[in-house]
Amino acid sequence: MVGEVLSGRYELEELVGTGGMSSVYRAHDQLLDRKVALKVLHEQYTADDDYVERFRHEARSVASLSHPNIVTVIDRGEHEGRQFIVFEYVPGENLKRLIERRGPAPVPTALELAIQIARGLSFAHQQGLVHRDVKPQNVLLNGDGQAKVTDFGIARSLDVKHGMTQTGTVLGTSDYIAPEQAQGQRVDEHTDIYSLGVVLYELLTNEVPYPGENFVAIAMRHINEPPPSIRDKRPDVSPRLEAAVQCAMAKRPEDRFDTMNDFCRELEANLQEAQGTVVMTPPPKARRARVRRTGPNPWPIVLALLVLIAIGGAIAYLAITRDNGTPTSTPPISSGGGTPVHLAGVTAYDPFGSGGEHDDKASLATDGNGATYWETEHYNDAPSLGKQGVGLVLDAGSSVQLHTVGVSTATPGFAASIRAGDSKLGPFPVTVAGSKTVGDRTQFTVTGQGEHRYYVLWITRLGSGYNTARVNEIRAN
Repeated sequence: MVGEVLSGRYELEELVGTGGMSSVYRAHDQLLDRKVALKVLHEQYTADDDYVERFRHEARSVASLSHPNIVTVIDRGEHEGRQFIVFEYVPGENLKRLIERRGPAPVPTALELAIQIARGLSFAHQQGLVHRDVKPQNVLLNGDGQAKVTDFGIARSLDVKHGMTQTGTVLGTSDYIAPEQAQGQRVDEHTDIYSLGVVLYELLTNEVPYPGENFVAIAMRHINEPPPSIRDKRPDVSPRLEAAVQCAMAKRPEDRFDTMNDFCRELEANLQEAQGTVVMTPPPKARRARVRRTGPNPWPIVLALLVLIAIGGAIAYLAITRDNGTPTSTPPISSGGGTPVHLAGVTAYDPFGSGGEHDDKASLATDGNGATYWETEHYNDAPSLGKQGVGLVLDAGSSVQLHTVGVSTATPGFAASIRAGDSKLGPFPVTVAGSKTVGDRTQFTVTGQGEHRYYVLWITRLGSGYNTARVNEIRAN
């Protein structure tokens, strides 16, 4: 088709790309004397009403998106039965070619590119569109450092009733596909957050996280395997940035960032840190799962429990046994005098390891039951952890100044300190209680380091005779 003039106006000059549904040409707009890009539906699909409507849907969808980080739609037309869309022409290369040509990007460069992509996608989400095929091939670079998202060919309205496809249909590119998308489940903006997390992973490592031989093999890895560590390949990547990518690539959509804008803000904070700027704004936290409760209203019980805690709480009496080195219970705990503050265990903090240590058990350290516990992984080189430390993140519910923190454990002898920060994802830069050896019952005295919402019990060494550290209960005033 090179040399052909479509609709008496657009002269096709060069084929610049082709895909499953369409081909893209650089063209000359003879009417306005400018370069444009034409996306032309493949001839074999022109008689298929579904493909034609999807193609038209793309034009209508993207025509409503006017943003510097989204390729602009200029026109739509038909020539001898062939559907085409006219886009602004972006002279340069796509992001995939840049990665292949240059290898791993410097951290600031990777962040700058990811931020631009996130801004464009966030705008699309605000207009009610989810892209569903975010990948480096669909990001164009204009040569001046500007990134533009393109190819909304399988974009879907966030209003499911008006989407082009329904649950059960799998569309997307396997290397970047979100778990829920790979399983044909409902998608939303969190699907794009996952895919952008994969793109950022590739920018930083020059590798996709889940290589494989075919679509099914790769998709199954996205569904079942935790994200690999970036810092194993790039030690210069900060723990905070790795935590952001891990959050974006969480298996469950509800465990990712609330919105693309939240992800973007966290990337901007990481960029400031990478450039040596002190970041005062805490990173946004990943959204928590929304649990639909059935049965009796639990709030009277919760309120009663809070009252009991406020007047002293229930005291758990437990004894320590070390049959074959395995503890079975723990003694009572007191956090000292003063007004009680309920700390909720929310997750583990493992910036120097695999990224998580029994995260789902974190709440057991603050459930008021001394027989339950959160614990670290088991370490073969105990008492050494083989890394700087691992922690249990505690949420005070709002910014508070703690005075004492009481810890009870059935694995006494481990070394720990109390640190503070403003996000459950970290970092925790403020040490509010210095390191001490934790016995059966240990009270930390917190120095006056200001108010914080999130605290972490930071463990740096295990107790003698134990290859794990258990935290049975934590209380604070």
